[in-house]
Amino acid sequence: MSDYRLKTMMQKPERLAPGHRMCAGCGATIAVRAVLRGLHEEDQAVIGNATGCLEVSSYMYPYTAWEDSYIHNAFENAGATLSGVESAYRALKKKGKLGEQDRFKFITFGGDGGTYDIGFQSLSGAMERGHDLVYVCYDNGAYMNTGIQRSSATPMYADTTTTPAGTQSAGKPQYRKDLTAIIAEHYVPYAAQTTLTRDFRDIHRKSEKAIYTEGAAFLNVMAPCPRGWRYDMADIMEICRLAVETCYWPLFEVDHGRWTLSYEPKNKLPIEDFLRPQGRFRHLFKPENEHLIGLFQEEVDRRWEDLQYRCARER
Repeated sequence: MSDYRLKTMMQKPERLAPGHRMCAGCGATIAVRAVLRGLHEEDQAVIGNATGCLEVSSYMYPYTAWEDSYIHNAFENAGATLSGVESAYRALKKKGKLGEQDRFKFITFGGDGGTYDIGFQSLSGAMERGHDLVYVCYDNGAYMNTGIQRSSATPMYADTTTTPAGTQSAGKPQYRKDLTAIIAEHYVPYAAQTTLTRDFRDIHRKSEKAIYTEGAAFLNVMAPCPRGWRYDMADIMEICRLAVETCYWPLFEVDHGRWTLSYEPKNKLPIEDFLRPQGRFRHLFKPENEHLIGLFQEEVDRRWEDLQYRCARER
């Protein structure tokens, strides 16, 4: 993306108005604003939103922070609801009840609890059926809205209220689910992983591509949570940078089955650089737990090597 194109996207009118009640330093609203900049100004959107932090903080009847048409879904059915709306739109177009000026895109947002876990069934169905919509997961790595409980997106060894670190536990014992790869295996036209990198080129490019690729598309956006991750709210962009540079959260896309790395660090940083600024991993730096950092590194390395192999195979 050129500097001019980036500047143009940053100057677009906001589709998520200020005045919502999300926390300072929250990645979710930054992610939403960045994704919606992918919409062309002449197009309208129908926004779905699974129950979660984003929904309860941006919508309180009769007030909403959303400039486009907005639907609050239950935790488990954001994919199904937008599938129905998109199908109704196609039916109305076919019957000639909508004109050429009625150009709508369909985008739904859900946290990792409502996407990786509770809403996975309806998400999988929407992707498999090929509805022309974009599902965006703002992945903050836990059920943050209800008290920071672990989800299947929570990284191994993270301290949460349901996987507390202590004398008998080192946090969550399981590995994090790789949802982007799982959705790519649905053979959707487009799936991508991104986050809030400093110049926003990656998330802007992938958002526009997802929105304007015909058929089902999926974006997985790492969106840090200052309360759950326990970092200084001003450090959010640095946390995202470290996630990418350590390859904990690699940037890649799968475009019609073709796997491509969007960014490859010149000097891959050790995973402890990502873990150290976050209070949820503080226990790992105690002498009795330091060996666990090595195990965490091994898993990150294994997944990174698998991704590199997949992308190299497609060249």
